[in-house]
Amino acid sequence: MTIQIYNTLTRKKEPFIPLEEGKVKMYVCGPTVYNYIHIGNARPVIAFDTVRRYLEYRGYDVTYVSNFTDVDDKIIKAANELGEEVGELTDRFIAAYFEDVSALGCGKADVHPRVTDHIEDIVKFVKVLIDKGFAYESQGDVYYRTQKFEGYGKLSHQSTDELKVGARIEEGIKKEKPLDFALWKAAKAGEISWESPWGLGRPGWHIECSVMAREHLGDTIDIHAGGQDLTFPHHENEIAQSEAMTGKQFARYWMHNGYINIDNEKMSKSLGNFVLVNDIRKQIDPKVLRFFILSVHYRHPVNFSQDLVVSAENGLARIRTAYNNLKHRLATSADLGDQKDIWIHKVDEIKNDFEVAMDDDFNTANAIASVFELAKLANVYLVEKNTQSDVLEHFIRTFDGLLTVLGLPMDEETGLLDEDVEALIEERLEARRNKDFKRSDEIRDELKAQGIILEDTAQGMRWKRG
Repeated sequence: MTIQIYNTLTRKKEPFIPLEEGKVKMYVCGPTVYNYIHIGNARPVIAFDTVRRYLEYRGYDVTYVSNFTDVDDKIIKAANELGEEVGELTDRFIAAYFEDVSALGCGKADVHPRVTDHIEDIVKFVKVLIDKGFAYESQGDVYYRTQKFEGYGKLSHQSTDELKVGARIEEGIKKEKPLDFALWKAAKAGEISWESPWGLGRPGWHIECSVMAREHLGDTIDIHAGGQDLTFPHHENEIAQSEAMTGKQFARYWMHNGYINIDNEKMSKSLGNFVLVNDIRKQIDPKVLRFFILSVHYRHPVNFSQDLVVSAENGLARIRTAYNNLKHRLATSADLGDQKDIWIHKVDEIKNDFEVAMDDDFNTANAIASVFELAKLANVYLVEKNTQSDVLEHFIRTFDGLLTVLGLPMDEETGLLDEDVEALIEERLEARRNKDFKRSDEIRDELKAQGIILEDTAQGMRWKRG
């Protein structure tokens, strides 16, 4: 089955056909680095990290680019308030970003370009737009002529007449039209700035991604992604800039993730419900946060609440326990029993269901439902007195493959116990064989204190992390 992607540009699902067979060029808008990222920032990182993983699972060679905006009004304001240089501030929060998203199971992009490393490229790009008549200089600023670009509004599906409603020219700014937007901003006193043909200044926000995407991926890319809030004006303006400059389609597929609400209210600083990843991952396992976010389709809104996070924690624990039990049984399997092919076929059917879900616009909610079915089937198989290593290994391999796509590999969380704990478990088994239940209980409590919970079942002892 061909992967289907919901394309914001066309408002429908379309078969994914990359420009170059077997290769994918993907650009995801990254953060403005003046603070720690909040869970709203984390959602696109998790969602599109998972898209990248699945594309690679399907055999594509993915070149993944995600930028850092490391100069803008908010950054300059924060640096001034903290008495730091802009570069010092942004370096600190870029490091914090990598720490947060790594904890969430997200890999680094192939390239993480920074605006301040592309100033010369931005100036050249803007000069071409001026030469083509799509931009103009005004008192040291440079603006884009939106009405000259015929397709303006095609991503947000609004006409220029609709977009004019509410648009205004701010006092002291000389634009030709209210919808025109800044490509280059003249420097204010004391601000970080660079030389340009129009005087000292710095880039506008929208031009950055157009330039960095082109520099690292070429004139046309396969997938451009980001949060729903970026559709207009940011991504709309990127299209206008890039296509006016190159005369080619900028991005073939546009993907946008939905918002995150906090206890059914929109997350905002004014409501005091602004949740930073750096804070929340100290309270809950960051892999649980990833699992929670992936439990909803990326285009749908997510409601973040304590009850729902606990539910996600319990769900991930059920999957982990089934996986651990398979590993434990594999170590002790007598390799008896029959019907091997029947069980392997059942596992493969669930794997196919997972792939069907992910092929359908990366529906991680349904994909996770398939993982739960795999855990349920594993538990049924483990009730069998006689198991076969081939079947157990097939279960484990399938779990590993599907959970790696979701960025939730079990071995990271539940690797082999260290030698001391292994020795305690063996000692406890020996104590139970000798009916020394006092010592058995002591060892159980000692392991529990180390976060290892033992469970005695009819099928033997199993363990899980508490």
